[in-house]
Amino acid sequence: MIYRTKGTCSQEIEFDIEDGQVKNVQFYGGCNGNLQGISRLVEGMDVQECIEKLKGIRCGFKDTSCPDQLAKALEKAVSAHSA
Repeated sequence: MIYRTKGTCSQEIEFDIEDGQVKNVQFYGGCNGNLQGISRLVEGMDVQECIEKLKGIRCGFKDTSCPDQLAKALEKAVSAHSA
């Protein structure tokens, strides 16, 4: 899935969900080193666990962050798959 972020330095997140696990996360734009780290940390993580851990994280004075945007993207993907 490709998700266009809102309110962050990264512009887009691409990822897969396979057997309920987060796979192949790639951020476009943003803080390259930090986002590579997040991508590697969530690789193979249960989707719901990932959402719970990342949802609500803020970046500075922003209401969101790249990890929060990933959580929102995963929620959107899960709800689209359920519908």
